[in-house]
Amino acid sequence: MTEFIPTADLYDLHEEALGSCDLQFRQFGARSRFQGEVVTVRAHEDNSLLREVLSQPGHGKVVVLDASGSLHCAMMGDQMAALAAGNGWEGAVINGVVRDAVALASIDIGIKALGTNPRKSRKGGTGETGVPVGFGGVTFTPGATVVSDEDGVVVLPR
Repeated sequence: MTEFIPTADLYDLHEEALGSCDLQFRQFGARSRFQGEVVTVRAHEDNSLLREVLSQPGHGKVVVLDASGSLHCAMMGDQMAALAAGNGWEGAVINGVVRDAVALASIDIGIKALGTNPRKSRKGGTGETGVPVGFGGVTFTPGATVVSDEDGVVVLPR
């Protein structure tokens, strides 16, 4: 992995060529800073496809999940975060919510999400992967680089 450059410094270097996500995410997971190659999932209130993706090796990668901003049910909890960390994923950016917030804080992965809800998601296998997803004024394209820290989430173009 390359040296970590804070998001504010990246913005100063690239300005409007850099995508800066407008959503005000909360930080979960033991890592407050993470970066990597974008791997996308689009799924609404069903996290089975996300589990499938995170079951694969993820060294140097960040999963970006567009859950349509739903606050209705958690798309990731402690078991899925532990699975992701065990498979080497750097982090997750979730346009939705998580659960098990206290447990997430001790898992060696970075997680940005909109908030929390204790309700589980469905397990129907719906959704898609490997497609551009957009939220917060940014398009996350598979293979691009995403960087997340205390100031926010930015995307460097491919």
